[in-house]
Amino acid sequence: MVGSEVRRARSMEEFAALQARLAPAPDEPTDYKPYEPKASDVIITSWAKSGTTLMQQMFHQLRTAGTGGDMDFDDISRVLPWQDTAEMLGFDMTTPQPAQPRGFKSHRHYEGLPSGLRYVVTLRDPKDTFVSFYRFMNGWHLEDGAVGMAEFLPVWMSGGPGGVDYFTHLLSWWARRDEADTLLTTYRAVVKDRPTMIRRLAAFCDLPADDAIVALVDERTSREFMVEYKDRFDDAMVCAIMESRVNIPAASDSSKVQASGSDQKTLPDSVVAQIDAMWAERVTPVTGHANFAELEAELAG
Repeated sequence: MVGSEVRRARSMEEFAALQARLAPAPDEPTDYKPYEPKASDVIITSWAKSGTTLMQQMFHQLRTAGTGGDMDFDDISRVLPWQDTAEMLGFDMTTPQPAQPRGFKSHRHYEGLPSGLRYVVTLRDPKDTFVSFYRFMNGWHLEDGAVGMAEFLPVWMSGGPGGVDYFTHLLSWWARRDEADTLLTTYRAVVKDRPTMIRRLAAFCDLPADDAIVALVDERTSREFMVEYKDRFDDAMVCAIMESRVNIPAASDSSKVQASGSDQKTLPDSVVAQIDAMWAERVTPVTGHANFAELEAELAG
């Protein structure tokens, strides 16, 4: 641990400084090895706070369902590695995975990933992602309540490690919605009807999905189950690095699984106006949709 004082960021300037300190020192010993793509790989690459963890769990339970499903991991991103944090963590991306096909997490757009793979993307209303992202960072990276929602907009736009801004990500995957290598849906559609999504994901990944498997995976991707096992979905590896490099305790509440959903009604009017303006400027001219609800309705068909 770097010191005795716990000092989460209390401003955007402190947040940027904290993030910079998470990078490994140039001479630090490391087990890091970069990702080596294989054509059979599945990349779960939703934007931040748009269902990535849920889809990691769904994919992993599907590929291990033949042996009863696997919950014997401390961090979902150990068994479905997050390539964008691997160098920071000193993680070997070539480590054999518990089952096939191999799966990986990302928040990248299509142009930021190797081509020739399989891509799973869940889209979510930008305002819901904002609230969820703020809840996730507030009290973990950020001192609870020290940074207001209006100030948080630049962090939201960053999209997390390795990511791009929300609108670049959405437009990239919207353009690939009819491609055979891309499974594009929405977070709302997944949580509304998990069994249907389980079968779609299984078919996309060439995995079996009889009624017993669907029932197992459905139970293990429920909010209740994932809250019960939320310590498996709390970025444990990132937490360990944060404790060692910036003295933010690994026991901090970093869980990606919340007992209740995010409510965009909590957003300040100024943030709503800025998100709406960015949508009108960047998305509507390309897709013709005035808002996310219209885009979601077309995707649902």
